[in-house]
Amino acid sequence: MTTIRENETEQESMKREFYHMIINGEKVKSSTGEVLKTYNPANGELIAEVAKASKEDAEKAFEAARNAFDKGKWKLFPVGKRAQVLNKIAAIMRNRFNELVELEILDTGKSLHAAQGQVTQAIEDFEFYAGAIVGHRGTVNNVPGQFHNYTEKEPVGVCAQIIPWNYPLMMAAWKIAPAIAVGCTVIVKPASLTPLTAIILGEICLEAGVPAGVVNVLPGSGSDVGNFLVEHPQVDKVAFTGSTPIGKDIMGKASQTLKRVTLELGGKSPSIVFEDADIDAAVDGSLFGIFYNSGQSCEARSRLYVHEDIYEEFMNKFVEKTKKLQLGNPFDKTTHMGAIIDQSQLDTIEGYVQSAKEDGADILAGGKVAKPEGYENGFWYEPTIISNVTQDMKVVRDEIFGPVVVVSKFKDEKEAIRLANDTDFGLGSAVWSKDGARATRVANQIQAGIVMVNCPFSAFPGTPFGGYKQSGFGRELCIETLDLYTETKSVLSYYGSRPLNPFGL
Repeated sequence: MTTIRENETEQESMKREFYHMIINGEKVKSSTGEVLKTYNPANGELIAEVAKASKEDAEKAFEAARNAFDKGKWKLFPVGKRAQVLNKIAAIMRNRFNELVELEILDTGKSLHAAQGQVTQAIEDFEFYAGAIVGHRGTVNNVPGQFHNYTEKEPVGVCAQIIPWNYPLMMAAWKIAPAIAVGCTVIVKPASLTPLTAIILGEICLEAGVPAGVVNVLPGSGSDVGNFLVEHPQVDKVAFTGSTPIGKDIMGKASQTLKRVTLELGGKSPSIVFEDADIDAAVDGSLFGIFYNSGQSCEARSRLYVHEDIYEEFMNKFVEKTKKLQLGNPFDKTTHMGAIIDQSQLDTIEGYVQSAKEDGADILAGGKVAKPEGYENGFWYEPTIISNVTQDMKVVRDEIFGPVVVVSKFKDEKEAIRLANDTDFGLGSAVWSKDGARATRVANQIQAGIVMVNCPFSAFPGTPFGGYKQSGFGRELCIETLDLYTETKSVLSYYGSRPLNPFGL
């Protein structure tokens, strides 16, 4: 058992043969001795073994988090001191930027430019919340004379945070930073496929001065560790990013103890290109919108609607550029798209494309498994464009979570809005038009939590991220996120000179 001291300066390499879980400030192995094996999706090679948490380990992590919250000093720290610690976390991450990027690439198979952008945002998340928490406060409210009312923001307590495999470090930062900023304690369960950078982040938190028990990291299965935390009667909040079916299951289980829940779930986001759009900008933005992170993004713009007057010109350019996208060595700066996370996800993508073919759709680019030279044993899929689709096809309705986009024409603004909103999801969307009034009008009518106008990017620290409908609820990455980790207490007092006697007795 190795203890991480708060003032420890010697840094262990991020690349290891074995990774421990973190419970109560200690690096520990599983109580059962079990391990997870994590593989590089780009080439299929074993990266490392990871301690696999059991329910017994989860109970220990809960006890550590509960004790740190109920009896510890973290929530009592002045906000300025907590802000200093968050800034130190960011500083350590920035100092070890290249190591974090390398480890994230090895664990996920994503491209260099994708990993660099995501590690950068993870750092900026801690910096943002270090600033945001200083201004997070209660209110003084108008009440009748001789009464005084104020509110306090109190941390909600012990939070279980379940992280997806597509953005392991960035999503961990999205959740840890606001929770510990307000004084909560957390138990982080990273995805079994990609646990490495979340473990490292937990170590960095301790190095920066986060007290033992405040941040615990439990690699393990969702069915065991995840469900245990969701169902635990004394876990106060659950924050989950992942698929809609699992989100529904978590919501049901959490409802038995009325836990606070934040869900950031699936998407089938539309991108609308009007006839007055800057076609080159729309092509480039649409390319990024679906093929960034190999399409493994909840807000990927996987439905593309193009006005019939520019459809042919747009599609010629879009198909041409799609075929130029480079797959291969994730560490090569010229690589645009990295690998698919594993064989199961690759099979899912292939299954959807085959269903589109069977339904009569046309494949304009891609449509098959890729085998980049030197990476034949990895999991790769060609960037794929599918046209001649109808709204009832599986490939149009379901979240595929891969580099696959479906394209359709529309005649006018009314039809574009109808098509865009014809989905069970409501996370992201994009509008391409030089007409500001039209863009604003359409943005107001799209049923989605995020609308990107003439822009391929969905979020920066400070911009709310979350969805409508079956894409979940709650907003992350913004100041309002702090309220998701706090309770509002109202204090009403009377300062009149005459005692109150409501019953008049």
